[in-house]
Amino acid sequence: MRPLEDYLVVDFSQFLSGPSAGLRLADLGARVIKIERPDTGDICRHLYTSNVIMNGESSVFHAINRNKESFTADLKSGDDVQNVWELVKKADVVMHNYRPGVMERLGFDYESVKAVNPTVIYGEISGYGNVGPWKDKPGQDLLLQSLTGLTWLTGNAGGPVPMGLSIIDMLAGTHLTQGILACLVRRTLKNEGALVQVSMLESAYDLQFEAVTTYYYDGLLPERSAKNNAHAYLGAPYGVYKTANGYMALAMGSIPQLAQLLQCNALLPYTEVAQAFHQRDEIKTILADHLQTNTTESWLAVLQPADIWCAEVLDWKTLMQQEGFKALDMIQEVTMNDGYQYRTTRCPIRIDGEILTSFKGSPALGQDTQAILNEMSK
Repeated sequence: MRPLEDYLVVDFSQFLSGPSAGLRLADLGARVIKIERPDTGDICRHLYTSNVIMNGESSVFHAINRNKESFTADLKSGDDVQNVWELVKKADVVMHNYRPGVMERLGFDYESVKAVNPTVIYGEISGYGNVGPWKDKPGQDLLLQSLTGLTWLTGNAGGPVPMGLSIIDMLAGTHLTQGILACLVRRTLKNEGALVQVSMLESAYDLQFEAVTTYYYDGLLPERSAKNNAHAYLGAPYGVYKTANGYMALAMGSIPQLAQLLQCNALLPYTEVAQAFHQRDEIKTILADHLQTNTTESWLAVLQPADIWCAEVLDWKTLMQQEGFKALDMIQEVTMNDGYQYRTTRCPIRIDGEILTSFKGSPALGQDTQAILNEMSK
């Protein structure tokens, strides 16, 4: 039995942040019912990545909404509203990621839900929180990365560089899941409901706790190295380097030791620990030139036995051929109600040594509406 079996989640969220929280709750055993608008549904159904269309809808939607049910309702229509209220009354968790004020206008805000379901755990994700001059701005991942300083930490020195994933969306979803799970535990102990609020803005700040703490200590903005940067606050050799046949990553390591192992005499003068940071561009330039003289495999054969933290840089095609990837069984095949099958990642959590997989694909829009109505009428 999974930890959240018999828990009901009524999920009004769409796009990425809220649905990512719903996905994790579903992986842990909860029954997650998506409330979607008739005809269009979750906008993410047609938010295409690289124009990839799977069974008529976006790959993003399929990836993040597997293992859920879809219930369509016009939240401005009397009968539909009443049906949703019947679900909300039974829910253990109600969640959404609308802008502040939208759920109040729809009538499904926390106070209204709590009035009919006092022990409900009500979760919400906003872009910028409920206070401050930015609270009404749209919460979009790239905009949040740009506003929170995050883009000055990635890439070589120069202009801002965003991360290649919607990381703030996913992180906000993870934080909402954490808050919901903590409050479900408290509800079991004290029979209390709760309002869990997460904003993408605060999640983006929290992601940078290490860098922001450093900034408040020294007052200096992060300075990325001009060459092979992988972390604005770490010295050489920390970075990714081109080799004769690919790329390799070098993490922390003593420069004099690297000089000996790599037989790179040009590194020998850098004997002081402080030089690894203050002269990192010089050191990285030497390393970058030297590492191109041999293959990734040759360098790893020298460095790994000496406990130097290093690795080859893989693309997905190469990665998925590795025994180290196959051993974890991270890919699962799921099936939609119409028989359409696709492969996607599984939940990364193991419980009592068992992986959490589900063979249930994403729902077609409204596919479960009638069955849920029948269930409610019994």
